[in-house]
Amino acid sequence: MPGNERLGYPWLSPFVPPGRMPIYRIPEQHIFPDPWRAEPNGLLGVGGDLDPDRLLLAYRMGIFPWYSEGQPILWWAPDPRFVLFPDELHIGRSLAKRMRRGDYEIRMDTAFEQVMRACGEAPRPGQDGTWITDEMVDGYVGLHERGLAHSVEAWKDDELVGGLYGVAVGGLFAGESMFAHAPDASKVAFATFVQQLRDWNFELIDCQMHTEHLERFGARDIPRMDYLRHLQRLHHTPERVGPWRFDQKK
Repeated sequence: MPGNERLGYPWLSPFVPPGRMPIYRIPEQHIFPDPWRAEPNGLLGVGGDLDPDRLLLAYRMGIFPWYSEGQPILWWAPDPRFVLFPDELHIGRSLAKRMRRGDYEIRMDTAFEQVMRACGEAPRPGQDGTWITDEMVDGYVGLHERGLAHSVEAWKDDELVGGLYGVAVGGLFAGESMFAHAPDASKVAFATFVQQLRDWNFELIDCQMHTEHLERFGARDIPRMDYLRHLQRLHHTPERVGPWRFDQKK
């Protein structure tokens, strides 16, 4: 929204390195600056809360929260944006073999909070602690209870061994995190899920930031402006409200 400085957004001078764009203090009202105002590294704003209504507004604008324990809430809109078009999904030979073998039962929306907490406990290279705080769990569970945030789970012998979660915005799915406690469990869950999204005519999966793991599935960078154009169109698609279940294969 152009002209946010007139809405009472003071600059956060401690977060303004020389020669950089200013970073906005997010107010109590559920409003955000335009995502194109973000720093070159994608950082847009700091503060606010993780109320489900604020989270939903953020995703509809192409913004997401990402911060560590002990930090204020940080809001991001990176450029470029790492995405996967479901029609471009690539499944490697070894993974396809494991999927055919049926090593895991893949379910949706049967253990959302459990998946989130498992993602938060998963070790990340070069990262101490977790960015999935209790406050974040509460906010996304609130979206899940509205049928707008979803989990995909890999089960083996009734034990949760992998999965992922994210938020549906019309015809777009914004993936947040995944974990695996068994070989390829999250990969099988993800590939199975993307195929279902394709059958449901979802056109885009937001992977947020580049990872080699998702690049192998066919994810690629696109300019932020292209991402926002897709989002502007897709978030008007009627919501497929959860709980979600996989279609029965004929």
